[in-house]
Amino acid sequence: MASHELPTAVATYAADRLERLRRWYDMKGRTVILTGGAGRLGRYYSEVLSEVGANVVLFDLDAAVCESLARGLGDRFQTKPMGFGVDISKKPQVAETVASVVKRYGRIDVLINNAAAQQLTVFSGSLCEFEEFPLEVWQANLDVNLTGAFLCCQAVGRQMVKQGSGVILNIGSVYGVVACDQRIYGNSKINSSIAYATTKSGLINFTRYLASYWQGKNIRVNCLSPGGVYNNQAPEFVENYTYRTMLKRMATVDDLGSAVLYLVSDASQWVTGTNMIVDGGWTAW
Repeated sequence: MASHELPTAVATYAADRLERLRRWYDMKGRTVILTGGAGRLGRYYSEVLSEVGANVVLFDLDAAVCESLARGLGDRFQTKPMGFGVDISKKPQVAETVASVVKRYGRIDVLINNAAAQQLTVFSGSLCEFEEFPLEVWQANLDVNLTGAFLCCQAVGRQMVKQGSGVILNIGSVYGVVACDQRIYGNSKINSSIAYATTKSGLINFTRYLASYWQGKNIRVNCLSPGGVYNNQAPEFVENYTYRTMLKRMATVDDLGSAVLYLVSDASQWVTGTNMIVDGGWTAW
């Protein structure tokens, strides 16, 4: 190749690479079920996915809220979203709703198990004392965080096997990887619960099991374990939390949205059975 041809060849390669990147992140026309879609992070994920063309199907308890959010997504991004009120801990509701999604779109490309029971629990005069931890709170976390993901993966996985492809993303937590640091909560009487930590830890190996179970069937299963997201928490807590991170800040919704998009798009087409930790260095000390 003549020397004068090199700049043209390099420019062509760069343009091709940019086009590949665009194609990898293009989710136009893909059907994405997002549980916990009416929550703060769920709403943000639905916007990120809609921006790249996905038809986002919101699952949450309040049907009216989900339907309203879906209409808003359709108006803003010119996609074809839907919203359903569904208790994911109830097998008949999950099966019926997933069947409705398949009837509407013909397939399900992505499932994001984002729904979670209440994480922070407040007890008067205690810091979420394990010895007095309410059984009903423990059970609620098991029902939503684990059983809900199990039922959704059963129903959606059956469809993905039938269609020959699919991506599942479970939303875990750094508290599923390491112990909750009791010191950062100070005297707030607020703490991350034993039930949350236990169920998020369970999701990580649940992810590995399903990735192995569906190996060879073109179904990828991964987990995303984020650190704490800034949400106007008390200054003392933010200072304590920030001190524990290497990047000296809490996460933003953008930090997590970009990770979600990577894991459900073709950009991660050779990634399965993994737990991606996005925590600003919290667990690397």
